[in-house]
Amino acid sequence: MSNDIQNSLRQAVDSNEILLFMKGTPTFPQCGFSSVVVQVLDYLGVGYQAVNVLEDEEIREGVKVFSQWPTIPQLYVKGEFVGGCDIIKEMFESGELRDYLTEKGIELSA
Repeated sequence: MSNDIQNSLRQAVDSNEILLFMKGTPTFPQCGFSSVVVQVLDYLGVGYQAVNVLEDEEIREGVKVFSQWPTIPQLYVKGEFVGGCDIIKEMFESGELRDYLTEKGIELSA
């Protein structure tokens, strides 16, 4: 994996409060797991940026190395890897995700 990709990923993660690496786009998710995370974020009413990993194989593979996490989607909040679909779903259902985002200073509209 090239250092350029890793540096680009670090810059993207660091320059967005909430960044979701996903398959597809928020308006047209192309995998069920990505769709679940989009639904959770939209329900909570948080603003976020999304990167469609299907558009670039280097990013798709590079983000797995970057996070040391084998699957997509991947959610980052304020530069910190939070998790994939199962973790986000569990955190949402328990109320932990709302608390986590609030502690990080993220405004929720729901």
